[in-house]
Amino acid sequence: VQLQAFGGGLVQPGGFLRLSCAASGSIFVITAMTWYRQAPGKQRELVATITRGGSTKYTDSVKGRFTISRDDAKNTVYLQMDSLKPEDTAVYYCNADLYSSTGWNNYWGQGTLVTVSS
Repeated sequence: VQLQAFGGGLVQPGGFLRLSCAASGSIFVITAMTWYRQAPGKQRELVATITRGGSTKYTDSVKGRFTISRDDAKNTVYLQMDSLKPEDTAVYYCNADLYSSTGWNNYWGQGTLVTVSS
């Protein structure tokens, strides 16, 4: 099983980006899918999470600006990031709890860098 994240890059303040994270392998079911981020010199923090049923939670600093969604047919989770701020600059990681041919496990993607700067 692998998680691969895409979509990071350089964007100006006020701009937008859409991150994607696709899970591949012998996957039977994915429950929670989550985006984390780690800014330079800071601890990794949870940004947004979505359950299999579609319930979502966000850290306070991104509420109203970020939207997490998922496509279970594609084993993919998305993070739409609007009104980006310099403080959103970080490496973004996806995470998933899933059941595969090796049982229940938690997996991390490789991270994608988001830089918000003028």
